[in-house]
Amino acid sequence: MKMNILIITMLALIFSSCSESNGGEEPPEPTHELSVEPTNISAFAEGSESNISIKSNTTWRITYDNSSFFRPSITTAKGDATVKITIDENQQAEERNGTLTIIDSDETLEEIIITINQEAGEEVIDPEIPDYIEPDMTGVESTASELANKMIVGWNIGNSLEVPGGETGWGNPKVSETLIQGVKDAGFNAIRIPCAWDSYLENQEDYTIKESWLQRVKEVVDCCVSRDMYAIINIHWDGGWLEEHPMYEHQDAVNEKQAAIWKQIAKYFRDYNEHLMFAGTNEVRENYGNPSTENIEVQESYVQTFVDAVRATGGRNTYRNLVVQTYNTNIDHGVNYHTMPSDDTENRLIVEAHYYDPYEFTIKTDEGYKTQWGEGYTDVTDWGQEDHLEAQFQKLKTKYIDNNIPVIIGEYSAMLRGDMPADQQALHEASRNYYHQKVNEIAKANGITTFYWDNGYTDKDASGLFNRSTGEQVHTEAIEAIINVYN
Repeated sequence: MKMNILIITMLALIFSSCSESNGGEEPPEPTHELSVEPTNISAFAEGSESNISIKSNTTWRITYDNSSFFRPSITTAKGDATVKITIDENQQAEERNGTLTIIDSDETLEEIIITINQEAGEEVIDPEIPDYIEPDMTGVESTASELANKMIVGWNIGNSLEVPGGETGWGNPKVSETLIQGVKDAGFNAIRIPCAWDSYLENQEDYTIKESWLQRVKEVVDCCVSRDMYAIINIHWDGGWLEEHPMYEHQDAVNEKQAAIWKQIAKYFRDYNEHLMFAGTNEVRENYGNPSTENIEVQESYVQTFVDAVRATGGRNTYRNLVVQTYNTNIDHGVNYHTMPSDDTENRLIVEAHYYDPYEFTIKTDEGYKTQWGEGYTDVTDWGQEDHLEAQFQKLKTKYIDNNIPVIIGEYSAMLRGDMPADQQALHEASRNYYHQKVNEIAKANGITTFYWDNGYTDKDASGLFNRSTGEQVHTEAIEAIINVYN
């Protein structure tokens, strides 16, 4: 017994001593660490690959100008990593410099700057691309209806290449082959690539597009067509210079710019086969009400300018299938007001409309939104249910498809809601999946091809389906609701 008391007393003294040594406080949290080697990279003119070694015990990210002459292999990770920096060939007769910035995710550490210096090269003068070449039907034999039938089901790379001034500016990583492969593996065989152009112009005098941006769009197109997927590039919102100005006072200036930009795009991508399509505009409107005669006339002039500019470049563009839009890509405005542009090449135009009905369920975020849709659910709108969906798509079939003009729904989706009790969340997600299923079932029944709007963000109030960095499916049941319609 005395021995036990002695042992207990000794242990108490030891714990007391330890407590006194740190003042009775818990040990401090480990501090974040971040270091990089080297912080200066020198490259030859012909280009090279260099590695930087990052040592860290936390999450870090790399930021840089994505129109630069170099690219890191990864832009975010946790812990130690080796990052490969690919440096392009310098075709200019002067050296060039750039920087990468590395910072921890909490931004509690001082940022680390990596400087890249590349020696001057010998300037390469590209041969002049002719404005027009002789028509060539090779690889673009399909009519619009034939091509529409080959596009089984589509998906949008939203909030990426259409971001003014920077592909990653709205929080999504750069589009990668890994992402495109993930989309293909999920069952999609067509991709709509919304694009900005105005913020990538060399100047506003002759509207010359930066070569680096044309190359970047080409990289993404190639990711798609090399996998036997169909791709559509357009002029999206792009700051609103075209999209928000269907008025007489802007008509001449916008058409001048529209023609100049599409001439360059059409020439640059002229040699692609029918796996690549062009779409002239996006949601052109003055407001969200009914259009005036002026609105319709001006909006349709922008579409006509697009068709004329592409056809004027010849080659495969003489026969390339083009996508033209209704006013604000609205179904009723299309049915009530839309006339097709004139085209010297017959049966090569596809009509585009968008579908976000009912607004209160699909994209409304302020007071009054609904979390459910469809028969058997309760928190629904008093309009825009299955009968409305069927009627709207039937209108498109009657006006266009029955007259040998194919139709795509270039955008549709219902955002994911959150912050609900588990049982309500489950009902919402089941209803949301049902909505996507019915949109595709009714579209398929009417011969319409759909393109799901994915904005890249996969949490609440967003419509993302995939992890943009890994290509992995995040909302598998939502994807299956779409894809199973076509299996």
